[in-house]
Amino acid sequence: MNAQFKKGVLEMCVLILLNKKDRYGYELIQLISDKFAVSEGSVYPVLRRLTKEGFFTTYLKESSEGPSRKYYHLTGEGKVRMHQLIAEWEAFSSAVRKIIEEGEKD
Repeated sequence: MNAQFKKGVLEMCVLILLNKKDRYGYELIQLISDKFAVSEGSVYPVLRRLTKEGFFTTYLKESSEGPSRKYYHLTGEGKVRMHQLIAEWEAFSSAVRKIIEEGEKD
């Protein structure tokens, strides 16, 4: 998949996954990687930026498998941002779908 496509939707995917429940970084990477290839180097900067912008809070939680993990929790502002991005995505993907369908009518 084109790297620019992934970069454009990664923020939205992270927000959506955290809307369901709190998660730690590597867990998010695994969930996203189940759908499309993504690297740690692209997810962690998104997590840092969105935390800095107030869309997440973080906390440490003990792990039975090693050191404590940093969990991300979606804030109210994060939920608003998620809904904005979903609306933008739906409008954008609908417009692109129409262009594709018109181009295939030849």
